[in-house]
Amino acid sequence: MSTTYGTFPGSRPRRLRTTPAMRRMVAEHRLHPADLILPAFVREGISQPVPISAMPGVVQHTRDTLRKAAAEALEAGVAGIMLFGVPEDAKKDALGTAGTDPDGILQVAIRDVKAEVGDELVIMSDLCLDEYTDHGHCGVLDEQGRVDNDATLERYAEMAQVQADAGVHVVGPSGMMDGQVGVIRDALDQTGHEDVSVLAYTAKYASAFYGPFREAVGSSLKGDRKTYQQDPANARESLRELELDLAEGADMVMVKPALPYLDVLQRVADAVDVPVAAYQISGEYAMIEAAAANGWIERDRAILEALTGIKRAGANMILTYWATEVAQGLKQGL
Repeated sequence: MSTTYGTFPGSRPRRLRTTPAMRRMVAEHRLHPADLILPAFVREGISQPVPISAMPGVVQHTRDTLRKAAAEALEAGVAGIMLFGVPEDAKKDALGTAGTDPDGILQVAIRDVKAEVGDELVIMSDLCLDEYTDHGHCGVLDEQGRVDNDATLERYAEMAQVQADAGVHVVGPSGMMDGQVGVIRDALDQTGHEDVSVLAYTAKYASAFYGPFREAVGSSLKGDRKTYQQDPANARESLRELELDLAEGADMVMVKPALPYLDVLQRVADAVDVPVAAYQISGEYAMIEAAAANGWIERDRAILEALTGIKRAGANMILTYWATEVAQGLKQGL
C-alpha cells in the first residue's frame, strides 16, 4: 500500500494555505489597531523635534508635535499613548524632583495630550524617577549609593498624584520597587483618583536591549539596574512578582522586553484574568530597522511578524514605536 500523502485525502494542512484569502480566513491571531499603544517622548526646552539616532523615525517631541502625534495615533485607531518626559539636564537632581513638579514636563505633556484627544485615546504615563535623577537610577539612593526601596516609594506616591491631577488615565510604575503597586494604588485612592488605573511593570528584565531608550530619555545612568530589575535567567520569579502585583491592586500587568521573553509572556498570560501588555522595546525596534536598512530583511513583514508573535504569546496590548504606522496599514487592509 502506498504511504504518500495523496493516499490520505484528509491529511493536507497545505490546503488551508493556498491563497491570501484562505490564509486570512483561518488565521488564529489577528492584529488590530486597538491592540497597539504608542510610546512617545516629550523633551523640555526644544523648538523642533530631535531625532533619536539609534531609533530611525522616532523623535523627542516638542509639546506641539506631541499633540499632533497623539491626534494621528487616535485617527489611526491606536488604543493609547504612553508618555515619557525628558527634562532639561539642569533640572535633574538626586531626588528627581522634576518628576513630581506639577509643572514638570511630563505633567504638562499629559495636560497637552488630554486637551488634544480628551478621553478618546487612553493616556498613560511612565511613573519612574530615572529620567529626572542626576544619577539615572529609578529611585532615591542611600548613603552607600544603593537604591532605597521605601524612600523611593514615597516619591512614587507623589508622582502618582501629580500625574493623576494632570489628567492621566493609566500610570505605569516601571521602577521595579517592592510594594510599588500597593503604595501607588493607595495614593491614588486617597487623593480622589480611584478611576486611574495601574499598569504594573510586573516582569521587567535587566536587558541589553534598552540601549536606544537611554538616548531617547537622555539617561544619566552610570552602572546598571541589576539589583532591582529581573535577572534574564529567571522565569518563575516573574510569577511571584505577578502574584504580588495583583494582590496590591494592579489593573493590568506587563512583560518587558517582549521578544526575548515570549515564554514569560505566555506564562503570565496563562496565569491571569486581567489584561496583559508587552513592551516591544527600543532595542527590538532598532534591530529590525537596522537590518532592513542594510537590506537583510523585509522591513514591513518583519514588523508584522514580530508583533504577531507577541500577540500569539498572549499579549492583549502591545507597546510599540510602530503603533501608528502599523495601525494605519491595518486599517488599509495590509
